[in-house]
Amino acid sequence: MPELRQFTRARAGSGPLTATVPREFVHRVAVAEILLTGWTRTDADRFTITAQWPRAHQLHVSADRSAYEPLLVAETLRQCGALLAHAAYEVPLGHRFVLQELRIDTRPEHLAVGAAPAEPVVDITVADLRRRVGRPAALRYDAVVRLGGERVATGSIAVTWTKESVYRRLRGGRTADVGALRLPGPLPPPLPADTVGRALAADVVLSPGARPGRWWLRVDTAHPVFFDHPLDHIPGMFLLEAAQQAVRAHGGRERRWPASFHAAFHQYVELDEPVWTEVSDEVDGDVQVIALQGESVVFECLVGVAAR
Repeated sequence: MPELRQFTRARAGSGPLTATVPREFVHRVAVAEILLTGWTRTDADRFTITAQWPRAHQLHVSADRSAYEPLLVAETLRQCGALLAHAAYEVPLGHRFVLQELRIDTRPEHLAVGAAPAEPVVDITVADLRRRVGRPAALRYDAVVRLGGERVATGSIAVTWTKESVYRRLRGGRTADVGALRLPGPLPPPLPADTVGRALAADVVLSPGARPGRWWLRVDTAHPVFFDHPLDHIPGMFLLEAAQQAVRAHGGRERRWPASFHAAFHQYVELDEPVWTEVSDEVDGDVQVIALQGESVVFECLVGVAAR
């Protein structure tokens, strides 16, 4: 598979034109949600990826448009893994990807929104490429994110994938395109948006639970960012947002600003079964959040909190 060019050349004298990477390579349908603009291989398993962050975004920019949210870094790095799997390691389009682990650490003081969209540069090192029957089957990579030469975040992600036919067998008829999913009824009421750092009730993913520190997940499959396209399970970025909102809700009047996320995704989180999330522990400013479906812990995340 040929490498993508970072720029499309215009006629002589007009300068380069910046483009995004193909949406299929980052598993997005809406062009507006594509963050990556190009990539270059710098060594056998080292890459430099360029991106652009918008000055306003429904989820990933603060309500007052002053700061980029740490989960924008997470989404950028998620897209990096999908891009490299397809473009650099020739994983066929149409394979199904599953996020296994994610770790990001940000420096919020360097994530201010400026007078123009930010253009981060991401240096990627593939630490582990696992193969099955001679073909790539899983990827673990480390990342350093820089803005204007300043290191603003680091991260590490592990992801696996499988071909469509195998995925269908694993999911046992739950795939989104077969119409077999029976989604719950009307959405439960949201927490007040300002208590979880959101401007709109539509972006609140938590509903009041039976006791303090516990909330039901509020899963709106029509949400244009979390469900950019039909899915047969709750996506990883939704679970990370739930962890972020849980930390903010748990803090009450003490405003808390999540700066790091160390997450493990243990199994598919089904759309048609209730999920609740809770704060399970808090040590030295780090907050442990878990999500449960039935009797199983399906997701856990240690969220580090910073002052702003």
